[in-house]
Amino acid sequence: MSLEFNKGIFLGLYEKAFPDDLSWGERLSLAKKAGYSFMEISIDETDKRLERLKWDKEKIKNLKDTVIETEMPLTTMCLSGNRRFPIGSSYNDIQKKGMEVLLDAISFASNAGIRIVQVAGYDEVYGEPSTRQSRENYGKNLKIALKFAASLGVMLAIENVDVDFGDSLDKLLEYVNENHSPWLNLYPDMGNLAAMGKDVLHQFDLAKSRIAAVHIKDTLKKVVRKVPYGQGIVDFISVFKKLKEISFYGPMLLEMWFDEKEDNFEIVKNARLWVEDQIIKSGYSSDF
Repeated sequence: MSLEFNKGIFLGLYEKAFPDDLSWGERLSLAKKAGYSFMEISIDETDKRLERLKWDKEKIKNLKDTVIETEMPLTTMCLSGNRRFPIGSSYNDIQKKGMEVLLDAISFASNAGIRIVQVAGYDEVYGEPSTRQSRENYGKNLKIALKFAASLGVMLAIENVDVDFGDSLDKLLEYVNENHSPWLNLYPDMGNLAAMGKDVLHQFDLAKSRIAAVHIKDTLKKVVRKVPYGQGIVDFISVFKKLKEISFYGPMLLEMWFDEKEDNFEIVKNARLWVEDQIIKSGYSSDF
């Protein structure tokens, strides 16, 4: 499978940018038509998407065949299902379910050819306070999952989120550093960092060399979803300059959500064009 060279810029697209009722063939083809180079599959908190982790070999084979036919890789997985079932939860049944979800996701990724599984930076059920025990549980269970992922050659990458436990890269870097594994890194979300009031450029400096992939997203203070590109507080040009400075050239993708009231295909296509323009202005693409 080959990727078309496009100004040295290869951008991916989050699955939820398109309607849920599309087939994988339709979804991947639309992303390709909009100029993207790969897609990210979503395993979120809903039963419908969590059920994917129980797919049999035939369903996974059909997905892989569709990827090959459309020439649109599924490179990464956004595993936000652990927001509902955090692996650090003080509730044993939730913690157990969280580990089942994470281990199943790693197995699914291995079978489907997905390279990176994004691990959510939630140690406790959303809305409940983090505790010393929940933080210890998170670290212990992450270590177990990492051994499994490493054995299958699947990268785990922790994403910074919108709660105190995991709202910055420096906090999550502690879990990465204590494991000393090339199979565990970070998955920075520039929008989440800005929304949570963090120094985005400094955070990327701290995380350099341990970044597996990057979510490109605009946000407002404490608003982390559905902010149109260019209408939020993220300084994209500065961020892309920083990514060039720290020599990051891994997967980058636009995290967007479908809006049934709008012409979604045009929004998705124009968002890519806008982000590409920011990348070109930053000089990031000139290294290719």
